[in-house]
Amino acid sequence: MTTHDAPGGGGARALPSPWRSARFRFFFTARSTSLLADGMLMVSLTTAVLGAGYGAGGVGYALAAWMTPIVLLVLFGGVLADRFTPQVMMVGADVVRMLAMLAMAALLASGSVALWQIMALMAVSGAATAMFQPGLASIVPQVAEDIQRANALLRVSEAMSALIGPGLAGFLVAYWHVAGSYVVIAAAYALSALGLLPLRRLATVRDESDDPMWRRLATGWQEFRSRTWLWGVIVLWAVYGLFVFGPALPLGAALLTEQHGATGYGWIASADGAGTIVGGLLGMRVRPRRPLVAGACAMFFFALNPLAPALGWNFTLTAVTGVIAGCGFAFWGVMWATSVQSHIPLAVLSRVSAYDVAGSIMVIPLGRALAGPAANQFGADRVLLFSSAVSFVLLAAMLCVPAIRGLRRVDRPGAGGAAPAGGTGGADGTDRQTPAATGS
Repeated sequence: MTTHDAPGGGGARALPSPWRSARFRFFFTARSTSLLADGMLMVSLTTAVLGAGYGAGGVGYALAAWMTPIVLLVLFGGVLADRFTPQVMMVGADVVRMLAMLAMAALLASGSVALWQIMALMAVSGAATAMFQPGLASIVPQVAEDIQRANALLRVSEAMSALIGPGLAGFLVAYWHVAGSYVVIAAAYALSALGLLPLRRLATVRDESDDPMWRRLATGWQEFRSRTWLWGVIVLWAVYGLFVFGPALPLGAALLTEQHGATGYGWIASADGAGTIVGGLLGMRVRPRRPLVAGACAMFFFALNPLAPALGWNFTLTAVTGVIAGCGFAFWGVMWATSVQSHIPLAVLSRVSAYDVAGSIMVIPLGRALAGPAANQFGADRVLLFSSAVSFVLLAAMLCVPAIRGLRRVDRPGAGGAAPAGGTGGADGTDRQTPAATGS
């Protein structure tokens, strides 16, 4: 891997640390608390639904009620973020999610809650999430000059939240009440909104046109499809979601629990999270000239994730592969996010990001739904072996695409069309990144 640790080269000054920017510190705090709430939500939701007597089927319905609005509305969230600025949409989304969680807490505290009520509140939260997600990519180039290091720090925060959130929710449920866990989730969303409020004065490129919604969507689509490296990755990523991400979680969890017990599986999952932190830290230091090539090469290690349970490796080896797989996945996420944010102009960044999110997550639920029947037909170990092989093939195909392979790093946002940190957008106003495509 070729690196270039003096951004800009030729004696250009090094980019300042994101921590030196008060705007980044506000954004980092807001994003971290939001991620912590997301990490707590699944444990709290599962406990609430099961405790109310609706069983595993009820959990599935509640999750579907949350996920469906995200898939259906995320494109409109991108349009609205470019129209009214990401900051406004994200603060509004956090307020809505806070209110939905407080309503859930009140229902659970009352001792009587219907499944349709849970589903309705989760649908409201999902719709707000669809308004929140597309704007994330647009904020980073405006609050930090060193986009790559900022994304790496955010990736580390995401990993920490994924480790802490479920445990915190479990602690609150066990020693307080499931309603109390929702109060804490609501408070986290409120802190996220407060952290984003100071960013409302950022000079943002807004779409001031009077075009109807469909034309705004079409503009985002045109920006998305005009970049071969962008849509090429997303097409391959969608297939990856169907055949790798989809089956890997449910079937891997089942096999690892059988092989190592629930406690062993918990430690292996923690090892994966630790690897994600390591990958984020590497993303702060390693600056490849061709970021997508470096990221794709790191993602080859993720193929170990489904391979370990499929081959029945021992606990120690499986835990080590979890660290390596998590590291590769996180490093790819940093490379992808940085590439999108530094090569696409700000004015359409949220819309392009919405296409990125939609393309990345749409097929994962289908992959998970098909995982069970496929495992019954062929065996879970064979399905995961197939997933591992598909992972290698798709990443190799990614490296064979000239536009992906040839994309070079842009150290300074202005050079790639994005706005300088805290400044205005580029002339054509396009920049985009997607949490889903990066694994967020």
